[in-house]
Amino acid sequence: MPKKDNMTLDKIVAIAGRPGLFEMVSQSRSGIIARSLVDGKRISSPINNQISVMTEIQIFCIGGEMPLTEVFDKMVAYEKGTVARISPKANKIDLEAYFFEIIDNYDEERVYPSDIKKIIQWHNILVSSKVIGLSEKKNKKATAETSTKENDSEQ
Repeated sequence: MPKKDNMTLDKIVAIAGRPGLFEMVSQSRSGIIARSLVDGKRISSPINNQISVMTEIQIFCIGGEMPLTEVFDKMVAYEKGTVARISPKANKIDLEAYFFEIIDNYDEERVYPSDIKKIIQWHNILVSSKVIGLSEKKNKKATAETSTKENDSEQ
């Protein structure tokens, strides 16, 4: 995943009660200072707020867990580096079908539609902010893989 301005997913956080994603700018004894990836505004968040770092989040799968960063890699490849083709506001069945196309072994009992919505929203923010995306070389490979899958499914 290419990085923008030395921004990596280990500095990207979700803060409970606040929409969107944030880049952690600095830490203090009382909390963190972060910059919104959506509007660029700086905020201060106390340490007692739930702060989730993207690299520490796992998705439940049959037989184990998958790091969220790996899910993002799969989504970027599937979407060829663009925002998700499905709206996070789509109905439950469409969200689950979309997520199943990306991760065919995710645990449908423990990964809720609200989780899928959040992951799609986060993916869209990260792609729009150019934090994640395909390099030119990976883009050609993903296009070739998608074409192969589509041809296999037509036969």
